[in-house]
Amino acid sequence: MKEALKKEINYALTQTIAILEAKDAKDSEELKTLSDHAIEDVAVHKDLDLISITVLIYSIYKILPDIKPEEYADLVKELNNAKQHLEQNNLGRYNRSIKTLFNIIGESHAAVKVHLQDVMQAARIKKGAALLHKGLSIGQAAGLMGLSNWDLQQYIGRTTSLSQHEEAIPIAKRITLAFKLFGVKA
Repeated sequence: MKEALKKEINYALTQTIAILEAKDAKDSEELKTLSDHAIEDVAVHKDLDLISITVLIYSIYKILPDIKPEEYADLVKELNNAKQHLEQNNLGRYNRSIKTLFNIIGESHAAVKVHLQDVMQAARIKKGAALLHKGLSIGQAAGLMGLSNWDLQQYIGRTTSLSQHEEAIPIAKRITLAFKLFGVKA
């Protein structure tokens, strides 16, 4: 694992642990913000470990209101284990900790267990849409998030976020630049 990726994942784990240990009323919103920040790193690095962490944080955000106290404690403990294994460069144990974290999320609540795949799919789709806003194509975003193009297109087709795009350079300047580039006099 590249050192830059390790730093980003470690940052995400550290922030998630800090948010959960604080047990504040705004924990859910902070987790959502952290997940949104992590998706920017996914757009830059296009790494599966970053994708897993992003989906993990978003999943924790979704199940946080329904999690039992003992499962909450297990979640924080396993996050600390994952962080420690990553810092020790023990990637095998780190990966097992991440798998355990997803299992804790899946077993945290009966309704969550039944709908975990839906939550994970929704998280991938939501984060895939965020990758589109970072400039990736639908194919790239879908591929990185383990989705089909169709899954992402269905979601994007129902939102208005892409149609709200504004150009940074006015059209008149772009046309002038194009004419100048091709040697056409207007």
